[in-house]
Amino acid sequence: MEKEILMQARGITKEFKATGGIVHAVSGVDLDIYAGETLALVGESGCGKSTLGKVLLRLIPPTAGSIQFDGEDLTAMNNKQLRQARQKMQLIFQDPYASLDPRMNVGQIIAEPLRAYKIYKNEKDEEERVRALMDKVGIRSEFYRRYPHQFSGGQRQRVGIARALALNPKLIVCDEPVSALDVSIQAQILNLLHDLQKELNLTYLFISHDLSVVRYISNRVCVMFLGKVCEIRDTESLYSSPCHPYTRFLLESTPQPDPEKRKEDKELLMGEIPSPINPPSGCRFHPRCPYAKEICSKEEPTLQPCPGGMCACHFPLKQEI
Repeated sequence: MEKEILMQARGITKEFKATGGIVHAVSGVDLDIYAGETLALVGESGCGKSTLGKVLLRLIPPTAGSIQFDGEDLTAMNNKQLRQARQKMQLIFQDPYASLDPRMNVGQIIAEPLRAYKIYKNEKDEEERVRALMDKVGIRSEFYRRYPHQFSGGQRQRVGIARALALNPKLIVCDEPVSALDVSIQAQILNLLHDLQKELNLTYLFISHDLSVVRYISNRVCVMFLGKVCEIRDTESLYSSPCHPYTRFLLESTPQPDPEKRKEDKELLMGEIPSPINPPSGCRFHPRCPYAKEICSKEEPTLQPCPGGMCACHFPLKQEI
């Protein structure tokens, strides 16, 4: 059975003007997001994953490229059309405190999108909807009039999730949604997101630098380096046998709790991350890649089929880690 593509991005490029020149934040990214899946975006800080997420939601305009969402062309929409389309796309932020207005109580915060789109004509129906959302994310309804500072970090993130669910979206971009939380609370929030996805048939674009979190929640993983996609594959294939050298280094740098699974002969990633203002020619990873050959510095690799997905490398890895 063929999967339904909810969002299709082609040639997405985002550049910013900076003092030293042009920052090439995202460069020619092609991406398909399937309905009902969790696609994770991973990579080091500055690789462009959060910028890509904001471009896909049209929170910032792309420099080039096209975005199809639920059968509509987001890049061709005017502001009024975008406003309507955004009801079906929502965002969960990284910091569950900074993203909540401290002057508003929880009921007001969750009701904010409902009021923005005039979903309900009377306050009673609106309050019923808000209390139902609070119950769905595990917040007691008697906390309706409490303020953000009266909640823990995990509870505040639940409030953010309830707000994201208010308009019954199809796609939610989760931008590092658990990185500011304790590990035990992270598991609770991830389980909540997983349960909500099954119950409401949600699609997630999950942005993270934490590969252990990504393995737990994702169906597929897209690895980015310096604005480019290195590899995009189903989660188990990628973790068991990465094709791109950069992916392997990322996986090997993940802490292993089991001493027997730790490797003593790990290769270290040498050199500094190149500047996005002046990215290297050819493969952007080649200055740091121990397997690079002459062609890597001259010719940019394109995404090619590999087991479980696609990889952009002239010399993809074959061995299992």
